[in-house]
Amino acid sequence: MTIAFVGLGSNLDDPQRQVALALAELAALPQTRVIGASSLYRSAPVGYASQPDFINAVAKLDTLLEPVRLLEALRAIEAAQGRRRSFPNAPRTLDLDLLLYADRKLDSAELTLPHPRMHERAFVLQPLLELEPGLSIPGHGEARALLAAAAGQAVERIA
Repeated sequence: MTIAFVGLGSNLDDPQRQVALALAELAALPQTRVIGASSLYRSAPVGYASQPDFINAVAKLDTLLEPVRLLEALRAIEAAQGRRRSFPNAPRTLDLDLLLYADRKLDSAELTLPHPRMHERAFVLQPLLELEPGLSIPGHGEARALLAAAAGQAVERIA
């Protein structure tokens, strides 16, 4: 079994419900257990700002699925919840990002690990640290220091 972290986000169609449904779907994946889920956080959109705030969370998984198979499963969950990829940073019913897969580094056309911008985003780092306070992100360093560097980004714990 391998520890993996998945970022969850939604800003359409009752975002808190979307995140809750996604957590249930993650728990139903074959050869995978959800062993932790962060609180819910509200954050402002990044990139395309003319959209509602996001609800974000992070799930900690114990899985036998290889990274690309896990990514495929995440995309299937997104599609089942109505995710449309109309343009970069568009509003969405659900966004599932494979953030970390143990300490594996990967850079392929399909998948980059660790997730390429996670170390810059407070809405990822804060829930990650809730689950794993001493976490270090391969190639980037201690998550706590990275969160301090992102201190200007407003993230509010809501549940």
